[in-house]
Amino acid sequence: MKIIINCDDLGASLNVNDRIFELMEQRRVTSATLMMNGPAVEDAVQRIGKFRGCSFGVHLNLTEFSPLTGQTGLLPLLDDHGEFNGTARRHPRDISLTASIRARVYAEWCAQIERALALGVPISHIDSHHHVHTRLSLLPVLHRLRQRFGIRKVRLRHNVSGVSHPMSPLRLARNSAWNFILRHYVGAKTTDSFASFSVFHERLQAGLGWKGTIEAMCHPGGESFAAETELLRANWQQRLGRDAQLISYNDLV
Repeated sequence: MKIIINCDDLGASLNVNDRIFELMEQRRVTSATLMMNGPAVEDAVQRIGKFRGCSFGVHLNLTEFSPLTGQTGLLPLLDDHGEFNGTARRHPRDISLTASIRARVYAEWCAQIERALALGVPISHIDSHHHVHTRLSLLPVLHRLRQRFGIRKVRLRHNVSGVSHPMSPLRLARNSAWNFILRHYVGAKTTDSFASFSVFHERLQAGLGWKGTIEAMCHPGGESFAAETELLRANWQQRLGRDAQLISYNDLV
C-alpha cells in the first residue's frame, strides 16, 4: 500500500499555509495543491522549495475568491463583489454550465495553471476546490487542460467507503464510472483509490487496508477542519502496516 496525504487549499490563508508546512516538516503529509487565486498563494510559493520530498499541484478553483481572468463571461458564478459565489459546487439542476460559461471556465483554469508555472511551481497534478473538476459537464474542459499543459496526474472521485457512513452502491457506481472516463477519455494517471483523511483514518482504526495507491485528502488549518488537523498531528502512522509507504504524487508512476 502506497499512500499520498494531500493537503488542499494551500494559499488560502497564512494560517492554512503554516499548518500545512508544519505537517510537511513532520512528514505527516506528503503533498499539497495550491489555490492560485488565494490571498496567501505567494507566501506559499516562496516556501515550497524547502520541501523537495513533497509534491505540489494546482487546486483549480471556481467557488471562492476572485477569478484571475476578471468577470467577463463568469457573472453567473460571481457575487456582487466579483468573487466566486459557490454556485459551481451545487447540484447540476441549480446552474446550467453553458458552452459560453465552459469556455470562460477553461480560460480561468488556464490562467490559474499559467500563474503557477510563472511563479515556478513544479506542478505534479491537479484537483479542485469543492471537487468542481468532477462535474460531468466540465470533463471536456479538463481534457483540454490536460492536453494543453501536459499535466497527466488528476484526482479521482471518492471510491472508498467509510465505516460509520458507507457510500451508497449507486454513488459508488457513479463515481467508479466517472473515474473510468477520467482515465480512458481524459487520459489521466490516477491513484487506485481516493478518500478523505477522516475516512482513511476510520478504516485504519478498523484494521481495513488497501492494495495499490490511495490519496487521502485533508484540509489542515481550515476553519471547519480543526478535528481533522488534530488527527493529522496524532500518531496515526503507527497503525500503518510494514508494507505501507508514504509517497507523493511525484512518486506516482
